[in-house]
Amino acid sequence: MDVTTLRIAATLGAFAMFLAIAGWAYWRGNRARFDEAAHIPFQQD
Repeated sequence: MDVTTLRIAATLGAFAMFLAIAGWAYWRGNRARFDEAAHIPFQQD
């Protein structure tokens, strides 16, 4: 393997990780938890 192949593999790996994180963030099951976390700054003590 040469440097170019390693760079391509690293780029594809990073893109796959980005897609996985984006998919997890937009998954329906996480919506309630994210909505609750989004309202934390507006809650009064």
